[in-house]
Amino acid sequence: MNPSLNNIRNIGIAAHIDAGKTTLTERILFYTGVSRKTGEVHDGEATMDFMKQEQERGITIASAAISCKWNESNINLIDTPGHVDFTIEVERSLRVIDGMIAVFCAVGGVEPQSETVWNQADKYKVPRIAFVNKMDRAGADFHAAVSQMNKYLDANAIALQLPMGVEEEFEGVIDLLEGKAYIFDDFKREECPIPDKYHLKYEEARMLVVEKLADYNDEIMELYLDEKDVSAELLNKAVRDATLKLLITPVFCGAAYKNKGVQLLLDAVTDYLPSPIDVGATLGHEVDNEENIIRRTPCLNEPFSALAFKIINDPYVGQQTFIRIYSGKLERGMPIVNSTKGRNERVGRILKISAKDREEISGAGPGDIVALIGMKNTKTGDTLCDVNNKLLLESIHVVPTVIETKINPAKQKDQKKLGEALAKLSNEDPSFNARYNEETDETIVSGMGELHLEIIMDRIKDEFKVEVEVGEPSVAYRETITNEIKVEYRHTKQTGGKGQFAQTLMRIEPNNGKGYEFIDKIKGGNIPAEYIPSVNKGIIKTMDRGILSGFPVVDIKVVLLDGKFHPVDSSDMAFQTCASICFRDGFKKANPILMEPMMKIEINTPDEHIGGVIGNLNKKRGKIESMRRYRKGSQKLNGFVPLVEMFGYATQLRNLSSGRANFSMEFHKYTPLSKSLQEEVIKKLEEKKNS
Repeated sequence: MNPSLNNIRNIGIAAHIDAGKTTLTERILFYTGVSRKTGEVHDGEATMDFMKQEQERGITIASAAISCKWNESNINLIDTPGHVDFTIEVERSLRVIDGMIAVFCAVGGVEPQSETVWNQADKYKVPRIAFVNKMDRAGADFHAAVSQMNKYLDANAIALQLPMGVEEEFEGVIDLLEGKAYIFDDFKREECPIPDKYHLKYEEARMLVVEKLADYNDEIMELYLDEKDVSAELLNKAVRDATLKLLITPVFCGAAYKNKGVQLLLDAVTDYLPSPIDVGATLGHEVDNEENIIRRTPCLNEPFSALAFKIINDPYVGQQTFIRIYSGKLERGMPIVNSTKGRNERVGRILKISAKDREEISGAGPGDIVALIGMKNTKTGDTLCDVNNKLLLESIHVVPTVIETKINPAKQKDQKKLGEALAKLSNEDPSFNARYNEETDETIVSGMGELHLEIIMDRIKDEFKVEVEVGEPSVAYRETITNEIKVEYRHTKQTGGKGQFAQTLMRIEPNNGKGYEFIDKIKGGNIPAEYIPSVNKGIIKTMDRGILSGFPVVDIKVVLLDGKFHPVDSSDMAFQTCASICFRDGFKKANPILMEPMMKIEINTPDEHIGGVIGNLNKKRGKIESMRRYRKGSQKLNGFVPLVEMFGYATQLRNLSSGRANFSMEFHKYTPLSKSLQEEVIKKLEEKKNS
């Protein structure tokens, strides 16, 4: 076991947009000596926001990895976006980190994206600590933020600090475990005695912490019942144990922009968040057998295993494939295998990344997050492993795209350059897709929202030097079926010389929410084994192109029942064509429907505008699920609304509320369109096609 593994912390920082997490990251880099100055988001100089699009908008788009050191610990830090359009960045970061700092605004408390990130962290069982930021802002309320974490996130949040002052008067914090007070002046923290006016509050707050921790530690429970004092050492141990088991969320506070509370948060990262050893063995399974589980412990002498979680095309070094190593050692020039694709790879260069700076290293081990140069076949979510010890690790969930637009190069000669740019961008970002519609001779790109596609268009222009003409954004519908059907087709073609022959009999049925499934039930070699993949390929190509109205087909199970072949005229292409036509015919007879993206929406509105907001949502086929008090005089509405109704909603909401309401939304699921709306959509699409 590598002893230095105890000192590695792979952590992410995640939160709702504007909670101040990038500013917090900048302060962490300053205090850990990575940067000599504090880059500001509003000046476009944040170290982690190094993309031009991030600097212009003052938001984080791509999760950036950086390494720093604090209290003998090596911290690999991943800063993630807060905007829902870039939720894939949060998803893939959470898949590879061991611990997380969840940042909350002391004024806004638990915001919509806070809940999304929290649920993603729950899914990957990531231990976390919370930092309530912006304590110096008007309206800041530390205890309200902690209370909301418990109420809306079920976080079992325990405040380990007591703020001294609030808003402009915020000057420092009291450590409830150690019984020490800290005040912050410029970039320094000074320890001081607890001021008299806070003594009573401190004793009450500390007793509350002891009471809560007694539930998770028998020794503390005994001392508490005997009304004896509990040492800071014992409390710290209990906090660490309960945090690692996801039983509690320790909460800290500060004002990152004013340099208050950051060093104490760094202490908490090293004290309470897990090392790779704490996380323990990573579970994978055999490549051909999901039932056979394989455990890999974070040791150098275990076989190598890693997960590729991000791809960036760097103008200077080419494609960088970011990986998290779970076991074994990786060395330059070493042969490895991509077990997801079944393809061999060779490690060219290994880089340790600090945002936009890079350092070449000769090798890396368990717990390390590095970038590889020279990976030819590896994509996001792929497993890389030892050639002789293959396994598959859990991949990364990608949410379906919900919005699309047509795109063409301004100059016809740039068509090839545009194709290359789109291929690189979709390789980098699994939540962005590009497809070519042969019937209309158009390129269609799809993503997670209007901002997402806007950023992609900017990058095509800035990075790839291609001027593009972009159509109006539209909804990315999906096609599926509601009935089961059996269908047969015989494909024959004689053109002189060798002909084409293939025959397939298949059952097509709905696969409610489970994606596409292909089951081969051919017996007696009626279709030779080498042509079965051809049948599958023909179906997939047809599904991608769409049948009803050119949108991708989803949630369908195809069972191949029977077929025939010809020893001379059958071929891969013959079976692809036959399967494609057979599937298309069956799909049309199985009551095909269109499905639309339904969005989860949260609206914050003053009380006096609530009637108008709800009335407007009802007109949009929206459904209110819950209402709750947000702050004094305002409400939070939660509900669902079809995406097609939401174009231009920001302007409408401003008009409805005199500019005082705001909203956020994210993809929820695809739901069937009513027959009348489906006919309307298809009619409009036909008109567009013919115009």
